[in-house]
Amino acid sequence: MSANRLARTLSKLDALPAALRPLARNAVLRRAVPFTGTAKLDFVQLDHEVAQIAIANRRPVQNHIGGVHAAAMGLLAETATGMVVGMNVRDDCLPLCKSMHVAFKKRATGGLSARAVLTEQQRQLMQTEPKGEVSVQVTVTDEAGLNPVECEFVWAWVPKNAPAPAKN
Repeated sequence: MSANRLARTLSKLDALPAALRPLARNAVLRRAVPFTGTAKLDFVQLDHEVAQIAIANRRPVQNHIGGVHAAAMGLLAETATGMVVGMNVRDDCLPLCKSMHVAFKKRATGGLSARAVLTEQQRQLMQTEPKGEVSVQVTVTDEAGLNPVECEFVWAWVPKNAPAPAKN
């Protein structure tokens, strides 16, 4: 599988000492997507197959009952799915979130972790088709090991230089 710009950028971090790589990865990705820095998302794992991202239960992202806010949960899950798609989409295409479904099932305990996975077939499709879409499942787990939300995101990719829609 050919490496796209995001994968090439992150591969440069491999030259750093292992202890510095997580900090450098967070800095690079938070700069690329500033809102993830605002929420202080922690990019635990990011490769062509898996994105695992965490968020601590800290005051700036809490709701009125002291848990991680629903919007922060959505951001966490959207970022995990978007990053794994972003690791696979070709450089001549743009990834776009088409839809998100977030069902809140139970109260979350502590911080959260989201793990999104793409299949080999989905990754291959992104490499061979100029546009398309995939449904990306993501598992969100809290500190108690429970899944307080169930999420599904549909991501599309389109050519960067697509013609503008005709004006009436």
